[in-house]
Amino acid sequence: MPAFPFTAIVAQEEMKRALLIAAVDPTIGGVLVFGDRGTGKSTAIRALAALLPKIRAVAGCPYSCSPDAPAADCPHCSQGRGKTHMIPVPVVDLPLGATEDRVVGALDLERALTRGEKAFEPGLLARANRGFLYIDEVNLLEDHLVDLLLDVAASGVNTVEREGLSLRHPARFVLVGSGNPEEGELRPQLLDRFGLACEVGTPTEIATRIEVVRRRDAYERDPEGFCAAHAKSEKALQKRIVAARDRLGTVSVPDAVLEAAARLCLALGTDGLRGELTLMRTARSLAALDGAETVGIAHLRQVAPSALRHRLRRNPLDESGSTARVARAITEVLPQ
Repeated sequence: MPAFPFTAIVAQEEMKRALLIAAVDPTIGGVLVFGDRGTGKSTAIRALAALLPKIRAVAGCPYSCSPDAPAADCPHCSQGRGKTHMIPVPVVDLPLGATEDRVVGALDLERALTRGEKAFEPGLLARANRGFLYIDEVNLLEDHLVDLLLDVAASGVNTVEREGLSLRHPARFVLVGSGNPEEGELRPQLLDRFGLACEVGTPTEIATRIEVVRRRDAYERDPEGFCAAHAKSEKALQKRIVAARDRLGTVSVPDAVLEAAARLCLALGTDGLRGELTLMRTARSLAALDGAETVGIAHLRQVAPSALRHRLRRNPLDESGSTARVARAITEVLPQ
């Protein structure tokens, strides 16, 4: 069954914008989506991956390496590169109950027993290279897997030292997590690794709820026909993403916008400078999507909640939620 079209998703504008921004600039650090069950979180993530143009990869490489990437980073491609082919952008699910061997890779037991060869069997991180690693209920992920993901997300390389194996392979992916905040909080170390954090809720308007149900029912009754009806809009959005990627390097960020970003982060008391960096990159990516040559204050206003709400310290004297605090700071620091 084809993926539900991204352009057919009703409402949830902040989530859709964040995913598009991450698709334009993967260095932003991924997207965290927290909210009620049944609000389209996993649907949107898979829809985006299906929307993106195919990528060129080295044929036979288990890490889907780009022919333009340094061969030394890959144990397969360092031995020589042959043909290339086009593949869909990888989208890999990391189950909560996954073992460490399944995630990082391990000794290929079949080859070891039948041929006596010591060979590496790539794991989920290898499959996710150059794509998306999706973790549903990310707040329930076991601590040892969180530590592992933190190391790989920071370096873009998976290092395996086990069972007589010693190798490194590329593992650069956009980390996407979703979950329900009522089921537990995310570890601060992992929370800080997400570039953007979105909140989604169940629609409260009758017309919106009806449209969601109508579209989902139409899709389940005739997936091919439903996707065909949205093919034109999907193609237009794909072209917009490709154009934004090409434009990204030429979009300028004026000093006035950088100053506004710094003032906003100071007003909110965010730790370190990662908030400003993410805010700048996110605003630049949005400007590229909009076809703008320069980042403006309006771009900062749109992306500030997603870029900063998960970076705030808890204030025992302020019972407002993080989203309300960011909105208040935007009003004070970035008046229209």
